[in-house]
Amino acid sequence: MSGSDETSQARALGEALATLRRERGLSQAEAGARIGMTSQGWGLYEAGKRSSLFRPDVQRRLTGALDATPEALVLQMGGEPASPEALPANGLSARGRVFDGAPVQARRLRLETDELAPWASAGTVLEYVPGRWPRRGQGCVIQIDDGAQRVRLYDRADDAEVVVLGAGGLDRTERIARSRIQSMSAVTGRLDDE
Repeated sequence: MSGSDETSQARALGEALATLRRERGLSQAEAGARIGMTSQGWGLYEAGKRSSLFRPDVQRRLTGALDATPEALVLQMGGEPASPEALPANGLSARGRVFDGAPVQARRLRLETDELAPWASAGTVLEYVPGRWPRRGQGCVIQIDDGAQRVRLYDRADDAEVVVLGAGGLDRTERIARSRIQSMSAVTGRLDDE
């Protein structure tokens, strides 16, 4: 996506956010106050001047302040989705009833051990985004080729392997061959009281 395309998409998202806010009869200050943000901060999102508006977690936070969803934001931006009858079939598959530009749906899992304490203990629910590569020190969910799923803290990677922390404790490293990893997902939230 070119810089001008990204800028116009940010502006369109910002305008959709402003429309949702106005529909609910809120000022920028009132909407921002609901999530501990100033009216100026909220205004920067509506003006499309904050690139983090593309992040699903930011969209959830902003639309949550408006008692809406990220899906409502995208629908507001692009109008109504096409009716199922208007969707052309392509070979053996057809486009589902999903709208373009929808963020990847986050998934959740509950930790059953204290291997990652104090970062997260047994009972903590982790929210993760499939396919998003983690940053150093961020939690990750790794799907291994033998069907096992491992929750670790990402440390680093090279062409041959991924190095993570948390195999029996945060002070222990584990090296996993890239050839064994089917998918890598970044943890985007920890929910202690769910």
